[in-house]
Amino acid sequence: MTDLTDRTILVTGASSGIGLAIVQRLAATGARVIAHANTNPDGARRAVASFPSGRAHVVQADLGDPAGAGRLWEHAEAWAGRIDVVVLNAAIMPRIELDDTDERWQTVMEQALQVNTLSQLTLIRRALAHFAEHDGGTIVGLSSWVTQRGSGHANLVAYAASKAATAAAIKTIARTHADRNVLAYLIAPGAVDTGMSATASADRGGRDEFLRALAMGEMVPPEEIAELVALLVSGRVRHLSGATLDINGASYIR
Repeated sequence: MTDLTDRTILVTGASSGIGLAIVQRLAATGARVIAHANTNPDGARRAVASFPSGRAHVVQADLGDPAGAGRLWEHAEAWAGRIDVVVLNAAIMPRIELDDTDERWQTVMEQALQVNTLSQLTLIRRALAHFAEHDGGTIVGLSSWVTQRGSGHANLVAYAASKAATAAAIKTIARTHADRNVLAYLIAPGAVDTGMSATASADRGGRDEFLRALAMGEMVPPEEIAELVALLVSGRVRHLSGATLDINGASYIR
């Protein structure tokens, strides 16, 4: 059992998929959790349903709004007082063809960069300022194998570019803040069995065809990623700070 008693963890994108699995995994650890959602706060409430009273809090915020990440942090800090860990899971995966109109290209790129990069950097900056007052903390970024190898489909270029930018920022924080007791990790999943992957598989001939391209013939269960998050935030593997941890069932080995 992972003991995270008296640690407070903010998890973004907690209403479904990986984020929901992370929050549910943390319920038995003794941690306090702030579960963020945007359009589906009921999903985040389901995620925290098994927490003892007063140990979990749901915050609704739109990370597509330039002011949304700041408001999320302010609400989270007001409820928690101290935040020890930030898990940056929220993301969007917009699709855009390279030969689409200039207007739509600009719109989609701005959306991807706002949610997947700029809002993440706002939360990182707020977290670092907070950690400086509380003797350190931990950041876990949910990255993607596309930041290492690129996407296999050109219409995910906005997603790949925005996720890669955030990954580079988190690596930079790991290097430059290690002497300040700040730990920063990246988890780079491959194809995870979530609604986002279901959308992506539609471009590749459907689920069955998509699975045939994976070494194990199956997607990564979100629960395995949640287990990895629990390990990283436990403090038992501090010297993994700065690492990018691949979890893709041997479909991409580097």
